[in-house]
Formats: sequence, structure tokens, C-alpha cells
Amino acid sequence: MADATLNAETRIEFGKGAARRTRRAGLVPAVIHDRGADPVHISLPAHATGLALRHANALLEIVLGGNTVLALTREVQRHPFRDYIEHVDLQAVKLGEKIEVEVPVHIDGEPLVGIAILDTQNLRVQAEATNIPEAIVVNVDGLGDGEVIRASQLTLPDGASLVGDDDHIVVSISIPRGEIDIEPTEEAAAPESTDPTVS
Repeated sequence: MADATLNAETRIEFGKGAARRTRRAGLVPAVIHDRGADPVHISLPAHATGLALRHANALLEIVLGGNTVLALTREVQRHPFRDYIEHVDLQAVKLGEKIEVEVPVHIDGEPLVGIAILDTQNLRVQAEATNIPEAIVVNVDGLGDGEVIRASQLTLPDGASLVGDDDHIVVSISIPRGEIDIEPTEEAAAPESTDPTVS
């Protein structure tokens, strides 16, 4: 069900200095948001958290003080230059609850001609918190130049539904301009004569 189970500690210090101390201790500052309740500030084990958050919308089981909270990853702040997580925002969810999330789109297969261009990087879908698709795969096998795939043509995982305009283009097929073969005309193909006797 959950992507990972993480043991959390309550965090009572705040600010940049406290966050740096938390990270030096091998932990990641995080906060759990829950509708109608105050945010819960916690620290998570850095290594295990990094492994759990390798894909978008990771669902985590957070164990805190003997209680277990099911939480969806909402935002992951990473250091712009160094490879570590600075902060994680989580949203508490319940079994059977349906939520809206952004799901990445991946291209599979090869078009008949041209290349497949991803016009939409992410699609917004509604799905159960415990059954969020990791990605939406679009197959482009056999498609030709100028063909497109719209959101309404996609096959979504069971229990998921599209949110928003289902007519917008997700993937389009085109031939790069430099690859278009142009047949020369007879005049263009005939070499110019350099013999002055030829008129």
C-alpha cells in the first residue's frame, strides 16, 4: 500500500539554524498538513526518506510516538547544487480518500516516422490516495507525422480519472525540419555547362 514506512521524531526547533542542525544529524525537516488540524513538525531519516521519494507522489507511512499517519508527498525541496533534501511537505490522507495529483507523462514506443514530442509534462488526475499511478504511459508505436494524442485518448489506471480539459494535446509527432527530403527539379539537378561553345 504505502511506498515506505518511516520512523519520525517530533521537531521542536525551527529556523535555518535548527534545520541545519537537523540535517547534520542525518535527518530531514518535514511537516505534515492535515485539514482542520495544526501542522505537525517532524524529522525523518535522511537516507530512507531519499530512497522513498525517488518518484513523484510517494505515499508514506509515518510512525510518530506510537501512532501511524498515512501521508502523501506534496513538495520536496532539494538543495540547488548539492544532492540532498532540505525539506519535505506532506499531506495526511485516509484510506479510500480520493485526491487530485499531478502525474508525470512518459512516452513509450517509436513512431512510424518523425519523433514524438511531449507537449504535456504532467496530467492532473483524481485517484485514491493509496492507488496513485506513478506515471501515465503514452504509446506512440506506428504513428506518423502530424498525428497527435489528446488527453481523452489516454488509458488511465483503474480508479483514476482525468481532471481538466480532455481535448488538449499530450503528445505530437513531427519530422524535424532538417530531415525533410526535398527532390531537386530537373533544372536544379542539371549542372551548368562551362563550355563557351555551348549556347
